[in-house]
Order: sequence, then C-alpha cells, then structure tokens
Amino acid sequence: MTSTVTAQPVESTQDTIGLEGSRLGDHLFKGGLILTALAIPVLMLFLVIELYSGARLAIDRYGLGFITGSTWDPVAEQFGAAPLIFGTLLSSFLALLIAVPLSLGVAIFLTEFAPRAIRGPVAFVIELLAAIPSVVYGLWGIFVLIPLLRSSVFPFLRDTLGFLPFFKGPIYGPSMLAASIILAIMIMPFVMSVAREVLAAVPGSQREAALALGATRWEAVISAIVPYAKSGIAGAVILGLGRALGETMAVTMLIGNTHDISASLFAPGYTMAAVIANEFAEAATDIHFSTLTYVALVLFAVTVLVNALARLLIWRVARPAGGKA
Repeated sequence: MTSTVTAQPVESTQDTIGLEGSRLGDHLFKGGLILTALAIPVLMLFLVIELYSGARLAIDRYGLGFITGSTWDPVAEQFGAAPLIFGTLLSSFLALLIAVPLSLGVAIFLTEFAPRAIRGPVAFVIELLAAIPSVVYGLWGIFVLIPLLRSSVFPFLRDTLGFLPFFKGPIYGPSMLAASIILAIMIMPFVMSVAREVLAAVPGSQREAALALGATRWEAVISAIVPYAKSGIAGAVILGLGRALGETMAVTMLIGNTHDISASLFAPGYTMAAVIANEFAEAATDIHFSTLTYVALVLFAVTVLVNALARLLIWRVARPAGGKA
C-alpha cells in the first residue's frame, strides 16, 4: 500500500528575514520622521530660552515698559523699543503693499497671458533675483535708488500729496519709504515664484468652465482662477512678510537709523534687526548687551505673532462658506 505525503508550504527563511527587515525599516523611518518633527519645536524652545536668559538683566530692569519706551541712550542706560517695533512693522507692511500687487500681476501674466517661449526665461530671472545678497541690494539702493527718489520721486509726492501727513517734511534720502521700496524689491521674487506655482496648479477645468459661461480671459482670472488659488497666494504673502520682518543689511543701509517715530515716510527710521546689527559688536556694558538680546526676543515674538495672525486671517478667508475647513 502506497502512502501519499502532501507537501506543506514552508515559508522561506529569506522571505521571513526580508519581511522583518521591511517592518524594521518602516519603524525606523517613522521614528526618524517623529524626531524630525519634534526637533523644530524643541529648537524654537531652546532659542527662546537662550534669548530670555541673555535678556534677563534688561527684562528685570525695564520690564514691559521697554516695549512702549522711546528713549535710546546707551550712555545713560535708558532704552525703549517702541520706535524699533514701529519701524519694523511699518517698513514690512509698506513693502507688502508695494510688492504684493506687482508680484501677483507678474504671476498672472506668466501663467495666463505670456507666450510659452518667454515663461521659462522670465521665471528663471525671477528666481535668480531671490539669490542676490541683500548687501548688493543695499549698495544699489544707496547709489541708484536714493538719488532717484531724492531728486524726482519724493519732490513729486510732496508736491501732489503733501496735504497728507505721510508726505510732509524735509527730504533726507535715507528714509522709511526708501527702505520699504528696497524691501519690496527683495521680497517680490519670493511672492512671485510661489504665486506663479499656485496659479499654474489651478485645474484647467476652472478656466474652461469660466470661458464656457462667456467670461473673457480677464474675467476668468478674476472670478475663477484667483479665488481658487487664494489660499496659496495668501501663503506666498506670509512668506514675503516673514522675509520682510527679518531683513537686516539692506534695510540698515537705507532706512537712516534714527531712533524716532514719525508719520512722514520721508523721515529716517529704525528697525529691530538694524539696531542689533549696528550695536551688537559695540555693546560695552552688560545692560547694553542684554538690551539688544531683549530686542531680539521682542523681534522673535513680533514675528511669531504677526505670522500667527496672518495664518488665522488666511484660515478665515479660505474657509468654505459652510464653515468647515
């Protein structure tokens, strides 16, 4: 009598090892991602702790009154950051006011109206502008922009809009408006590049639907394409704002570095980043050094707060009508 033996499938040892190795790789990859994600808030926390530690002496002496004070006298050890905060916020928002419409216009032209032959070269030039060092922009501003503004633009603005407090007073050259213009030129490549990519990613069905309903190309852009991409465009604006708030060298070279608050855009001003760059190497006393670190801490807080408010505004604008994100 012949017995039949049925062969049972035997799992290969190599397959088992390969499966276990794959699972181990997944766990290692997941752990690496978690560590990377945690590294960012840990790094920010470490930065805040270091800034607070360095600014502790100034915080204990001046408290929150440092934020509202306007005196800056290292000899008398009297310091106030209000003009610095004012100059930082004003120059940044003026730069956005100038840069965003121009950047959005260029982005719309490149994605919707420009011939395909020039889209690539123009986009390359725009991205190349973002790589220019800020000191080069500063030198160009000193030798080209300021003489042009002082001889032509500022007198024209004073003659035509002099009834407004923003365009009154003597013309110096280095000024809040000059720094804002150079800052706008510097952030335009970032806003343009992101806005162009966002607009290019809008589905073709959006354009086709608007055109099928009888809209012109311009009406299609305004009514269908830009609203669809508004969240991404707002993200580009936030990127530009973050760049503007932290810019140092070019602004330092053009803003005039005067510790005053003035309504006139022709008057010099100061920013938090500029005062740190100008005085950090010359801080001869502990309180002066601690005060500059306090300024850095305030700049960090202002940047985080402004970006958080901008994010909240974008979330509210981009939220669907039903109220669900």
